[in-house]
Amino acid sequence: VWMMEVAAAPSEGLVRRMSQIKHIILVLSGKGGVGKSTIATQLAMALAAGENVTTDHGDGTTTQTPRRVGILDVDLCGPSVPRMLGVHNKDVHRSSEGWVPVYLDTTQRLGVISLQFLIEDKDAPVVWRGPKKNALIRQFLEDVHWGPLDYLVIDTPPGTSDEHISLTEYLATFKPTGAVIVTTPQGVSLSDVRKEITFCKKVNMPVLGVIENMSGFICPCCDEVTNIFSTGGGQAMATDMGVPFIGAIPIDPSLPACGDSGRVANSAALKALHQWVSTLPK
Repeated sequence: VWMMEVAAAPSEGLVRRMSQIKHIILVLSGKGGVGKSTIATQLAMALAAGENVTTDHGDGTTTQTPRRVGILDVDLCGPSVPRMLGVHNKDVHRSSEGWVPVYLDTTQRLGVISLQFLIEDKDAPVVWRGPKKNALIRQFLEDVHWGPLDYLVIDTPPGTSDEHISLTEYLATFKPTGAVIVTTPQGVSLSDVRKEITFCKKVNMPVLGVIENMSGFICPCCDEVTNIFSTGGGQAMATDMGVPFIGAIPIDPSLPACGDSGRVANSAALKALHQWVSTLPK
């Protein structure tokens, strides 16, 4: 079933914010529980830790500036990005320019915005219908004062529902760099993720590649890899659907531990992700 309205012209506020962002990357998955938010946070941290950006001023001089990355958490019913980045106890503030992102440290290389910062009772469920979700997403896009960004990573909920339609409609004018699709190797995940790829094709969202997460288990004692959930399903699906395959990420017990405590993961399991990040446009 396909239902999507023609996007209206972007507002002045949306144009003002998005025109300062070089690259917009959405992290998507048709299935919940595949580690999408983990991939989104690790992607954002890898981008922020990358080489400085060189600016050529056209007069024979250049300057080096640190990369600036933002991560927007629009998984409104399960906003977990702040905890994974260790900033869940901080507050978001408003300024004359709009909402100010919560930064990981004083360098302000990586900032985050999430509904989690705006909820007083952290145990309260978010029970919202589509129009209220859409309104908040629009407000996040229009009112957050990111300033100039090299990359904006958007973590989305599973599926192809209100949040995804709103994002693609609001961002269509600004030509997002594309989407990273996250799956696990099992057939039950792949069947839903195929729908996500089809969604991207219908809305003209470039698919940057597929990540096969939880592809094997790395033994913390001997580093041997055991294929608990099988392996290779994500790569086969990517080939079948004509989209790039980024790589496979095995289960590493250190990854969820880092996510729960807000620590940067230094895991060999993320090798494929880090190698792919180095190929992205700067």
